[in-house]
Amino acid sequence: MVASISPIARPRGRRTACAPRPARALRRMRGGHALAAAGLALLPWMALLALRTPSTAHVTNWSAAWIGLDALLAAGLIGTGLLAARRDPRLSLPAAATAALLFMDAWFDVLTSAPGADRAFALVLAAGMELPLAAVCAVLAVRAFPKPAA
Repeated sequence: MVASISPIARPRGRRTACAPRPARALRRMRGGHALAAAGLALLPWMALLALRTPSTAHVTNWSAAWIGLDALLAAGLIGTGLLAARRDPRLSLPAAATAALLFMDAWFDVLTSAPGADRAFALVLAAGMELPLAAVCAVLAVRAFPKPAA
């Protein structure tokens, strides 16, 4: 007779690589449900913002916000570039984060620019620089993501 080792009842001092601890799996599941719930909670919030947010606003720290975003972009691009040049396996997460930041930067550049020459410049910058760099970072992130063991 062959004894099976379940993740719950296994002999002391013996661990299997494929059997996660039940408590850890439960925490992971709860964390996933909490994140999904937070995403669902944003849906009515977005509707409320769409209905109640004014189309214009005076912002006192406008330059600090953009400088902060550009500092994050610079750090992300430098870090991603250095990790890619070294073929470092940790490339995936910084590349994905940098891609998301570049996409967000293009989005807000275009939507917050004044109509006319400012909007045209924002569109050229988004199409010619920010979105192509975001695509490169996304491709790097996907290619560097660890492949499951066969």
